[in-house]
Amino acid sequence: MARYDGHHTWPAYPARVGLRDLAYSLYERRLARQLTGRPMPRHVGVILDGNRRWARASGTGDVAVGHRAGADKVEALLGWCEEAGVEVVTLWLLSTDNLARSASELGPLLGIIEGVVARLAQTGRWRVHPVGALDLLPDSTARVLKDAAVATSQVSGLHVNVAVGYGGRREIADAVRSLLLEQAEQGTSIEELAEVIDVEHIADHLYTKGQPDPDLVIRTSGEQRLSGFMLWQSVHSEFYFCEAYWPAFRRVDFLRALRDYANRHRRYGG
Repeated sequence: MARYDGHHTWPAYPARVGLRDLAYSLYERRLARQLTGRPMPRHVGVILDGNRRWARASGTGDVAVGHRAGADKVEALLGWCEEAGVEVVTLWLLSTDNLARSASELGPLLGIIEGVVARLAQTGRWRVHPVGALDLLPDSTARVLKDAAVATSQVSGLHVNVAVGYGGRREIADAVRSLLLEQAEQGTSIEELAEVIDVEHIADHLYTKGQPDPDLVIRTSGEQRLSGFMLWQSVHSEFYFCEAYWPAFRRVDFLRALRDYANRHRRYGG
């Protein structure tokens, strides 16, 4: 389990900084000090929720403004995760349910997702891995996701799962389907498979096969449910629900989530 070492570069503030900004800076530093030497999650899952509500609260009727603001927050989050020693981050960008949204919203949203995924790959800083039912996505979106995975396949940095067209039930169904096809190719009968199948057989066919399960799942916007996010993998995860809409999520909110995680005594199996 990683431990937070407290090493990071603090931003330079102007001499005439406002009292609110100064108080925020001091509080952020205190939180960071509290995490020094504390256990940190290896894998963090994030449900990036609240883009549309943030846009409405900001006085704009264009939900794409909220989606763009949310996309602009992604790279900052990944930087914070790197500072904390996190190894894997899963970002839920688009659910299978979201694919039923109106064309007027879905089209721009998919374009924004394509843009943020392409930017992540272009940095050469993170290894991008798409998770989701790519066959449900438009060809252009699926191609951007696949190209990003290929372009970053040799990157040794933070492993970033981008969940697009993702649903937890669909993932489990796809895993079982993949397992059955694999066994059929090997000549295994249904009866023989039923005798030996266990949880590891299914885990080996999930979108995140070979990765550690998420230790911490963060959801923004105040909603206190998983909505199907990583149903299989999150059985032992710790959950942190944050009131802030995703575009307004700050480093201090992330540090609070890490503090909450570090203060919990994790119990497996009950």
